[in-house]
Amino acid sequence: MLIDLQLHSTYSDGSLTPTKLADFLLKHRVKIASLTDHNTVGGLDEFRLACKKNRIKAIAGIEIYVKLNNKKFNLLWYNFDDKDPELHKFLQSTQARRRKQIKRALLKLKRLGLEMNENKILDKYRHYISLSRLMRDIRQLADNRKKISKRLDAKNPLDEKIIKHFFKDKKVNRLEEYYVGFSHILKLKEKIGGQLVLNHPGKTGRINESLISQLIKLGLDGIEVISPHHNIGAVMRLQRLAKQYKLIMTGGSNYHLDQAEAAAIKNVYSYFRIEPKYLVGVNKIIG
Repeated sequence: MLIDLQLHSTYSDGSLTPTKLADFLLKHRVKIASLTDHNTVGGLDEFRLACKKNRIKAIAGIEIYVKLNNKKFNLLWYNFDDKDPELHKFLQSTQARRRKQIKRALLKLKRLGLEMNENKILDKYRHYISLSRLMRDIRQLADNRKKISKRLDAKNPLDEKIIKHFFKDKKVNRLEEYYVGFSHILKLKEKIGGQLVLNHPGKTGRINESLISQLIKLGLDGIEVISPHHNIGAVMRLQRLAKQYKLIMTGGSNYHLDQAEAAAIKNVYSYFRIEPKYLVGVNKIIG
């Protein structure tokens, strides 16, 4: 049996609707899955319905940007009450803050010479605003494509390079995610339940055991062990930490999209599989 506990749809920065994502999972023989869009539960009902049709068990999920003191990280949250009004108020607040940040960033891009109607662009997004999708909107104008190519000195620059320059370069335009305090998440969890899992902690190549230890003392339930972002060394180390601290072990593909380029590997599912038998404690999440 295959599972996937980290997936993204068009409700955040994925390329597939929740329905098409469920069809994608059916094609790849996944039996249990969680849609974990960034800072929104907007796609969960559609995902549940599509998964039910495809005989896939859907787990309520979300990915949230969190901070503890000066440390920033991502959390996956599972099996919470996604209909709770307090949760929706919290998510609407994070989305509103990001919208304001994005608008300021777009105005800076206009001052750099890129042409756009920032309000018209923002009106397209009702939930999480994806930078990759924003840049595709901006690049629809031929003049913008020319200006971007000239500025980056590249005929067809990759999306990652464009985003890094226009949104993550302090000299040009620095845009950061809105991170919420871990204490706020813990307080909300007391009301709506679920399990909190540290997301791909080995992604940067360095596992912060001190942070993990602090989070465990405060109420962390698990860590994502199996991830395409982790090499075998990270998997082994995280497996050991999970056993040491009696944490739930999870796994997710972090699937967003297929690559458009002509290549044998189109997405992580070309080579990546997650079997729950390797994940101690995961039944607390998947049932």
